Amino acid sequence: MSNYYDETDEIFFNEELESDEEDDFMEEQEISQKLHKGEEKEFGEEALEISEDDYEEDREEAEIEADSDSEQEGAESDKEEVEEEDDKEYEDVCFVCRRPESKTGKQFKLPNNICVCNDCMHKTMDAVSQFDYQGMLNPNMMGQFGDIDLDKMQQQFPNISFVNITDLQGEGGIPNKQKLKKKKKKEKAEPALDIKNIPAPHKIKAQLDDYIVGQDYAKKVISVAVYNHYKRVATDTMDEIEIEKSNMLMIGPTGCGKTYLVKTLARLLDVPLAITDATSLTEAGYIGDDIESVVSKLLAAAENDVEKAERGIIFIDEIDKIAKKKNTNSRDVSGESVQQGMLKLLEGADVEVPVGANSKNAMVPLTTINTRNILFICGGAFPDLDEIIKQRLNKQTSIGYNADLKDKFDKEKNIHKNVEIEDLKKFGMIPEFVGRLPIVFTLDALTEEMLIQILKEPKNAILKQYQKLLDLDEVKLEFDDSALKAIAKKAMEKDTGARALRAIIEEFMLDIMYEIPKDQNIGKVTITGDYINGTGGPVIEIRG
Repeated sequence: MSNYYDETDEIFFNEELESDEEDDFMEEQEISQKLHKGEEKEFGEEALEISEDDYEEDREEAEIEADSDSEQEGAESDKEEVEEEDDKEYEDVCFVCRRPESKTGKQFKLPNNICVCNDCMHKTMDAVSQFDYQGMLNPNMMGQFGDIDLDKMQQQFPNISFVNITDLQGEGGIPNKQKLKKKKKKEKAEPALDIKNIPAPHKIKAQLDDYIVGQDYAKKVISVAVYNHYKRVATDTMDEIEIEKSNMLMIGPTGCGKTYLVKTLARLLDVPLAITDATSLTEAGYIGDDIESVVSKLLAAAENDVEKAERGIIFIDEIDKIAKKKNTNSRDVSGESVQQGMLKLLEGADVEVPVGANSKNAMVPLTTINTRNILFICGGAFPDLDEIIKQRLNKQTSIGYNADLKDKFDKEKNIHKNVEIEDLKKFGMIPEFVGRLPIVFTLDALTEEMLIQILKEPKNAILKQYQKLLDLDEVKLEFDDSALKAIAKKAMEKDTGARALRAIIEEFMLDIMYEIPKDQNIGKVTITGDYINGTGGPVIEIRG
């Protein structure tokens, strides 16, 4: 019984506690209702004042935080815009007139990275305002464009075609190869090159000796010319004395190494060097490459950096092909006219150059390049120049026992060493053109000994190339002295210079390179003179 009473008392006690808690909760609700109803005025007014003050403080803090966040976001956005403008490597180009931003000034930025200059934008708006097609400029109608779909608009304006601009190639419809790099901002005029880092002429010649056999005089002339060109560029902004450039004319028979000399030089230099061809050049307005295209190739070699291109080197090969034609009454658009057009390039002038193309047209951007610091090297074979030199030298012959014979110079291999400006004029070069090439030097015709050296001595000699090819098949290739002499003798008969060497080697190496992969037991092949002359075969050794 006692346990029962205890349990009931505990239950009763718990019920009382629960009832007290409910009463307290009801009292709190009544007080809160009185505050809202205004019955407890003093207490309610104090509570309302506290709540309003807290709200105002929170609102002020939120406004201050919002202003600081907006200022920070604005600063970050401005900073990002400046960084984006600085990070852009190429200039913006007008989509209509193809002029860069450096010429047009600030351009309008349209969707899909399309840029339009101020002039083209005004011309477009003027043209549209003159012809109000179908009432397009009606403000009432312009406000309705948002509710009209494209199909309905095309039915209303049948003469308007909607172009998908994203189908155009390149960023903004213009590829990067037709854009110019932005010019770097310079605080002070600094030299483009450090004089201490300029390679000396003997160092340039030593590097050329590793690849080119003979032609010591030509290598010496071109090494000094390049060295002086470096110094001209380096001292351009350091001294008041202006050093004039010395353009060069290189004369030599075919296959003597004119083009190869300049190509090797291009690998050794830090300045941009462009190798162009004069055979495709024509007068402006005719089919062919414009004369300014030789400078545009230099601009491409300098990665569209105008400042870098303005201190580069241009080699114009086959310059003898633009000699003026003889006995013709028609206009010489690919001869004398090209020489006349190249005068301002050689002298040094501001030239309008197409960017990323060989000719000027409406869809190609143009830029201005100053050719005052560009070194021009012209080269050509001048095939008929030897006869002109012989005629001039034979005028000095006389009659008598001690007189010189007329055929005295017929067997002279290097007669072009006696060339003079008068001979070049008779060949077809105009005096103004020759006068802008003050340095005229010649290359020697290749002898049999020089051809043998070309076969084996340079770093990338022809024999070393074939030895490397067979070495990949684990076969050793050797040439004896009789084979080298036989190859050189055949090359002399062809009279095409060093180019004949590869043609001869390709002919007799064909069967060897065809048969060697068949037999894995072949370990060594020796080429003999009898095999070259067709009276024997190569010596083949089996692996030991």
